Amino acid sequence: NNSVNSVVHIKTVSKQPGGVAYDPFKGFFEGNPYHRLPDKKIAGSGSGVIISKEGYIATNNHVVEGASEIEVTLNDKRTYTAELIGTDPTTDLALIKIDPENIQPIQYGNSDHVNIGEWVLAVGNPFNLTSTVTAGIISAKGRNINILKEEYAIESFIQTDAAVNPGNSGGALVNTKGELIGINTAIASNTGSYTGYSFAVPVNLVQKVMSDLLKYGAVQRGLLGVQIQDFTQEAAEEMNVDYRQGVLISGVIENSGADDAGLKDDDLIIKVGAIEVKTVAELQEQISRFRPGDQVKLTVIRGEELLTKTVILKNKNGDTEIIEKAMMILGAQFDEPSKELLKELNLKNGVQVKDIEVGKLMREGIKKDFIITHFNHKPVNSKEELEGFLKYHKGGVLLEGYYPNGSKAFYGFGL
Repeated sequence: NNSVNSVVHIKTVSKQPGGVAYDPFKGFFEGNPYHRLPDKKIAGSGSGVIISKEGYIATNNHVVEGASEIEVTLNDKRTYTAELIGTDPTTDLALIKIDPENIQPIQYGNSDHVNIGEWVLAVGNPFNLTSTVTAGIISAKGRNINILKEEYAIESFIQTDAAVNPGNSGGALVNTKGELIGINTAIASNTGSYTGYSFAVPVNLVQKVMSDLLKYGAVQRGLLGVQIQDFTQEAAEEMNVDYRQGVLISGVIENSGADDAGLKDDDLIIKVGAIEVKTVAELQEQISRFRPGDQVKLTVIRGEELLTKTVILKNKNGDTEIIEKAMMILGAQFDEPSKELLKELNLKNGVQVKDIEVGKLMREGIKKDFIITHFNHKPVNSKEELEGFLKYHKGGVLLEGYYPNGSKAFYGFGL
């Protein structure tokens, strides 16, 4: 019963950018033939879990992604406007905050200690109903179902047969003591409604992601720097070694933490710290709980030898620094364009995209060297100013600017 009061209903309104229209008459009379079309409003809903007395709530990224308004209703029908603190598409988690009085945070459990066959309850708000509880058992752990399409996606779901439906997303998976052991995220079905299995992000990973979002505004992902695969009987026979469960290193990235620690191709990782890892998903889940700069102790088998290796994790840039939120969200780094280039293009201001990788900007088709001159029609004068706009903006964004060859471009997307 206690966990029911810790689960909230979330309603969202997101604005889909209306795009850009070209009107030569407007250009003739007003000097700019391009103008923004009005945003479209889209309603959504889901669930969330209160994780602190201060009003912090864990939910799914897909519940609040792109939302310009977030409304939270408690089990006792009190309603609040929520602020988005941060999101992590790689785990499909997000952190939001309300300013309430007298709320009941959920108790954290330990997802490493969850056993297959154990009874669990899914608490959420399916189909806009108030808190609904369904029961089931843990049917598997460490499940990877390939639903997250991010480059560094972590999928190591707890699989249950408790009924979870649309609207349950972001709700609580609790054990029989009422402790949170996961955030319900996905259902396995072709119909969009429950047909047998549901999946939850393990709470030990949830805690790390929430802590990062609160402290840094973006998740700090520590990387081993290896290519990995599940170890199979066939691979063991090919390598002429005894088969046992573990994760096989098929490649070590130069100058990575794994390289520095002396890990090699064909090493078999069987433990992270004291926790056994039998699949790629389990290894990724364990490593994802650490930040760049953290030391991780791995137990590996090399041939007939049992070795212990200490790896200092690095970030995706190959160092141990904290990565800024703007870089994390957009997948780009910015710099001031040269004075010569600005003069050549007859521009007074602008910030240039220097490096770009998978992220919002790349997905919108923006390429390296693009000079952003305006953010929602406001001139962009410096890198700091652009990062400030990005950090605090929610909703539709229109970026205007030029490529070094002089071609003008507009890009619209939601934040």
